Amino acid sequence: MAPSVVFVLGGPGAGKGTQCDLIEKEFGFMHLSAGDLLREERNREGSEYGDLIEKYIREGAIVPVEITVNLLKRAMEKRDWEHGKFLIDGFPRNEDNLDGWERVLGGKVDEKFCLFFDCPEDVMEKRLLSRGKTSGRSDDNLESIRKRFRTYEAETRPIIERFKAKGKERRVNADRSVDEVWSDVKDIFEKI
Repeated sequence: MAPSVVFVLGGPGAGKGTQCDLIEKEFGFMHLSAGDLLREERNREGSEYGDLIEKYIREGAIVPVEITVNLLKRAMEKRDWEHGKFLIDGFPRNEDNLDGWERVLGGKVDEKFCLFFDCPEDVMEKRLLSRGKTSGRSDDNLESIRKRFRTYEAETRPIIERFKAKGKERRVNADRSVDEVWSDVKDIFEKI
């Protein structure tokens, strides 16, 4: 049986991680954050990709697809490939990511939909600057945040539109409280 996959997209600071944690607890999906997997690989002793990943993250750029897809595939296989239900958070972020995913995993997984957290940039910026005080993340500073916004608008927005054109986009207004957003997210997942 093919694992179920829900892609989770939205700008930096839209609340993807927070909502994924809630979905994981309530609906039994396994949360895989592309960004977390990349940061773990960057910090892993002896990683052949560590320095390269750090460079891309610091620049607010998108890491080469081969690295990201293979980290996602490995994480899915480590868990429960056969019966797995996966939330893939922060991926695909551009056309190259989507094409790479199709090359490696196309037809091998059941892609349910793309959950899109729609949030204004000024709200996301405030959230990220607040998180940056405690996160210790190298990309939670104003310069990196603004680069990430530009990358998101130029490269990820068109991917969301592709999902929408195929009827596979589920849009949630993320400019609200965690509980209000969660109410909409729950409604979406109860229909799966």
